[in-house]
Amino acid sequence: MKRLVGFYEPILALKARWSGQDYAQFRTSVGVLAVFAAGAQENYIPGSAQAAENRSVILEFSVADVDLEYQRLQNLVKVWVKPPTTQPWGTRSIYFRDPDGNLVDFYTPPKR
Repeated sequence: MKRLVGFYEPILALKARWSGQDYAQFRTSVGVLAVFAAGAQENYIPGSAQAAENRSVILEFSVADVDLEYQRLQNLVKVWVKPPTTQPWGTRSIYFRDPDGNLVDFYTPPKR
């Protein structure tokens, strides 16, 4: 919990809102990233998750400038998957992994 929250606070430039020691959330203008301790989650939602086992979901966050974010995150991110790249559908993205191995995409929508 503390490791993951400690990773996302500077990454998202948001302070986590804690509810006890087992649950924290990051509220954005479009949604919430929730971090739930594995043991507590198992108590409330049995069989629903295994920490550090995700390989199919991408956490995506829209940012104003992917290239600036890439520079800002150099000392915070340990595992880079893809540097700033313009995707065939027009978004510009960077891909990296959080400490549990989840894939994170910071992207800038195409200019209209």
